[in-house]
Amino acid sequence: MFNIQNYSKQNIKNDVLSGALVAVALVPEAIAFSFIAGVSPVVGLYAAFIIGLITSLMGGKPGMISGATGSVAVVFVSLGLWVKQQYPELDTEALSMMILHYILLTSILAGLIQIAIGLMKMGKFIRLVPQPALFGFVNGLAIVIALAQLPFLAPANIEQYDGWMEIITASLSENYIMYIIIILTMATMQYLPKVSKAVPAGLVAIVLITLVVYTMGIDTKTVGQMADLSNVSFPHLYLPDFSILLSAESLKVIIPTAVIVALVGLIESLLTLSVLDEMGGERGSGNKECVALGVGNTTAGFFGGMAGCAMIGQSVINFTSGGLGRLSSFTAAVLLIILVVMFSDVISAIPIAVLVGIMFMVSIGTFEFSSLKRIKHMPKSDAFVLITVTIITIFEDLAVAVIAGIIISALVFAWEHAKIFAHTSTENGKKIYELDGPLFFGSVTSFNEQFDIENDPDEVVLDFKKARVMDSSGAEAIDALTEKYKKAGKKLTIRHLSEDCKKTLKTAGPFCTYEEDDPTYKVAHDV
Repeated sequence: MFNIQNYSKQNIKNDVLSGALVAVALVPEAIAFSFIAGVSPVVGLYAAFIIGLITSLMGGKPGMISGATGSVAVVFVSLGLWVKQQYPELDTEALSMMILHYILLTSILAGLIQIAIGLMKMGKFIRLVPQPALFGFVNGLAIVIALAQLPFLAPANIEQYDGWMEIITASLSENYIMYIIIILTMATMQYLPKVSKAVPAGLVAIVLITLVVYTMGIDTKTVGQMADLSNVSFPHLYLPDFSILLSAESLKVIIPTAVIVALVGLIESLLTLSVLDEMGGERGSGNKECVALGVGNTTAGFFGGMAGCAMIGQSVINFTSGGLGRLSSFTAAVLLIILVVMFSDVISAIPIAVLVGIMFMVSIGTFEFSSLKRIKHMPKSDAFVLITVTIITIFEDLAVAVIAGIIISALVFAWEHAKIFAHTSTENGKKIYELDGPLFFGSVTSFNEQFDIENDPDEVVLDFKKARVMDSSGAEAIDALTEKYKKAGKKLTIRHLSEDCKKTLKTAGPFCTYEEDDPTYKVAHDV
């Protein structure tokens, strides 16, 4: 929660104005993502309000914006297709309602999963995402944000054109006014802050250009042409049909979809949190964000809104416009619902091109251009991860991209560290193997290759002073080696193992000596 007494007048002004800018920018996004999911625009608007409100009060990062998002909406597409196949007898209106019920139930369940993940303190696992994967995610998402604006610029009857050049030419011919507005918006956002930062540049662009377009009667696409906002009311309790959950066939679809929604939402939210941490230098709480997002999604499901997550584009708008406190995201959520309910005519008059221009600037601000310079100096494996995550984010899915980045990085790490070396010496007729490196599943083969059991003397010592046993595979490798020396009739002594490791060993345990400087680390699988 935020305490208004802790705010200075300057901070209040910055948060309120920045929140107002974000509120306006949220409207077309929420509408567009509703269309992607196959539901009424009201569903996305309710989600943006409820999720945004709850995460503003409970979230792990002040000023982070959450609401209906494309990454989550895309997951609902397959759910809607399944419902259409399952209920072919329903007319269009009844089918839309059935799809909505499935989406709401899935959103509630996804929220509960996210709450459980947060309460189990699993938000910390976002630290497993390596920096190259984070760069790839940010760059890919910046490109996705830019590409998402292109449909607004598409010419009418686009299917009649053959090839990209014809489409571009037709777009320039039909929508040249939109291009002019976009350029003016981007120029305002680029140069106005150099003159004055008293008011967010994006908000100035929206107000001024909307007034010019409206008073001069300029013919251009507006928010009102995207959706009819005249009948939007304040959210009210809307219980989905829970009898759907009694069907085994429905559960087989709802549960996996809810898991995917929960994971995609958490990954995008936690990565957005990490990006804002990098920009602001203050660390947020991943676990609090998991719980807050879960509560938001569950609540949205009970009030007719679909699940969502953090929105990196709007979060960056808020952050760069001076909205650093919880009041900014709170203002964005509350003002959003007030605008669409009480001032729908005003919102409907805003040119789409202004919002497209703002999002293009967000895309430019989100892209990590420094990563292009760093990529030349990165290890090839890191560069590969960065490029791979970027490409998968653009063409496939955020969650798949991040998981792929983690797996590739983990495999590269394991490969590079899958070596353990033994320095041999002789001491009173005993052969000493002084091991150096980690002993884990990846280095077991290298470990076994170090020993010459057949030609070794009758007494052998394994010294782990400079080595560390990382997992149970390492402990089992020590046991197996001990068994080989035992069968060869040779005495093996093991020293400098941790107490924890000694207890794990079965065959080699009795052959361990106790040194004053034995390590105190634990075997990884017992941590």
